[in-house]
Amino acid sequence: MKIVVLDGYTENPGDLSWEALASLGDLTVYDRTPRQEQEEIIRRMKGAEIVITNKTPITRQIIDACSNLRYIGLLSTGYNIVDYQYAGEKGIPVTNIPAYGTEAVAQFTIALLLEICHHIGLHSQAVHEGKWENCPDFCFWESPLIELQGKVLGIVGFGRIGRSVARIGEALGMNVLAYSPHRKPEEERETCRYASLDQIFQEADVISLHCPLFPENERMINRETISRMKDGVILLNTARGQLIDEQALAEGLNSGKVYAAGLDVLAEEPPKGDNPLLKAKNCIITPHIAWASRAARERLMNIAVSNLKAFLTGQPENVVN
Repeated sequence: MKIVVLDGYTENPGDLSWEALASLGDLTVYDRTPRQEQEEIIRRMKGAEIVITNKTPITRQIIDACSNLRYIGLLSTGYNIVDYQYAGEKGIPVTNIPAYGTEAVAQFTIALLLEICHHIGLHSQAVHEGKWENCPDFCFWESPLIELQGKVLGIVGFGRIGRSVARIGEALGMNVLAYSPHRKPEEERETCRYASLDQIFQEADVISLHCPLFPENERMINRETISRMKDGVILLNTARGQLIDEQALAEGLNSGKVYAAGLDVLAEEPPKGDNPLLKAKNCIITPHIAWASRAARERLMNIAVSNLKAFLTGQPENVVN
């Protein structure tokens, strides 16, 4: 059985092992596959029964060109890069990796927030540059320091990650407003309650996005919704970049309507140099790494192997189609 991993480097840059996957068949791992070169994707998939992908797209045309294909496994929770509906029509299960990075992404989300509130890196750099040594006072600060106690944290998307972020926010003394189309009353408590999107936009001091991307919520953060937010709102996004109208957010940051943004995802990744957020005020951008702790990647690898084993025994798990 031929197994092909199309883009394995971000999952395993060398600190993990493919051995468990290799034990299941004849394994070929490509670190990277050009995402825009359909013919090269087909060439690499030719003859493979099992294909594992992260961000390399698998379209209807690619599926039709690969007659041996029996299974598509994702090295991610999101699965929009695969034409999973067409794969289902062809009898090819598509599996994803749920819940592997919950705590890693929640921790990273709060790290973005705390960096916005305290600018730890900026102040450490200032000390190393001699500014404290030459300061006439016993302390100094180069940006406002923000206390989170008593502030409202609005969470859009209240799945596993959203709930984990809520718990950390509550531990910091924040009051949580959560939006989800699927409410679980048992998740409500004195410092955490469900709210409408409009209520979150109007009342939250910090808004954090943790929802999947669907056509109906693409660019849900836009000029109109930003106009309804509190002056000085902080926006966090560790979900999907397409949830935000990036030009509108850049305008909000530059005008001061939005105090700061902490973004681990962008609409186009890697970004082009003309992305307006690259030059916007008070905008922290990290390269889609909230998921990438070694512990989270190890869990991802284990689930990917488990998914394939389950398929081979005739009882597939985590099937999205």
